[in-house]
Amino acid sequence: MAVVTMRELLDAGVHFGHQTRRWNPKMKRFIFTDRNGIYIIDLQQTLTFIDEAYEFVKETVAHGGNILYVGTKKQAQEAIATEAERVGMPYVNHRWLGGMLTNFQTVAKRLHRLKELQAMEAAEDGYKGRTKKEVLMLTRERNKLERVLGGIADMSKVPSALWIVDTNKEHIAVSEAKKLNIPVVAILDTNCDPDDVNFPIPGNDDAIRATTVLTSVISSAVEAGRTARAERQAAAAAETAGDAEVAAKVEKAEESEADNAAEVASAEVAAEEAPAAESAE
Repeated sequence: MAVVTMRELLDAGVHFGHQTRRWNPKMKRFIFTDRNGIYIIDLQQTLTFIDEAYEFVKETVAHGGNILYVGTKKQAQEAIATEAERVGMPYVNHRWLGGMLTNFQTVAKRLHRLKELQAMEAAEDGYKGRTKKEVLMLTRERNKLERVLGGIADMSKVPSALWIVDTNKEHIAVSEAKKLNIPVVAILDTNCDPDDVNFPIPGNDDAIRATTVLTSVISSAVEAGRTARAERQAAAAAETAGDAEVAAKVEKAEESEADNAAEVASAEVAAEEAPAAESAE
């Protein structure tokens, strides 16, 4: 069964690129034609690249990895947050902080501070002894951190890979990922640079429906990866249990054999002692 159909891509407008005067020549191989001054992306290639990206994300998650969703443009914000939350993955949909990957230790400190403020807010006496002004300042600080870092609040380490909508806008995220050799999966519109992406998906990164459809595909891959991981763990557990059962049977057989040997030895001794006792009489 196909991950997504050609009809779904067409209905979402994934095939619409930018105006012909706004393009990156490196994207030429992904372009089918141009119509009324707009490039039309070759969706046959898009489907092929979707399958490759899907398998990569699936295997990454199946091996315990996580995917960071990134998309701060208005057209992508809702899809990024909704899909990432649906599958429990971290996301950035408002502003990318420089160093979010390359200086993660500092970011981790801000995440710790965010959790402190959230705990303070949740506690009944969290603001006890503080003035209204102090409470207001703490609330503003918490709101600011939640807006920028809320999507990665539970991210304890750098991600295994990035899913990005619009590599031009998120060029800092792309650059940081390249420095750390973190694979990038991304939508590539006709004005993007394919050299920056490990797993490109040629498509429209400006339409809400297009970004939603493609982001949902990534989430489906995450779900498939989790299922595969659970199945592998179950198989490994069953194999371990089977090995333990075999070992127990072998041990029991050895014990039984030892008991039989002891009984035979005891019988032989008794047989030898019987004639001796009769002679003594």
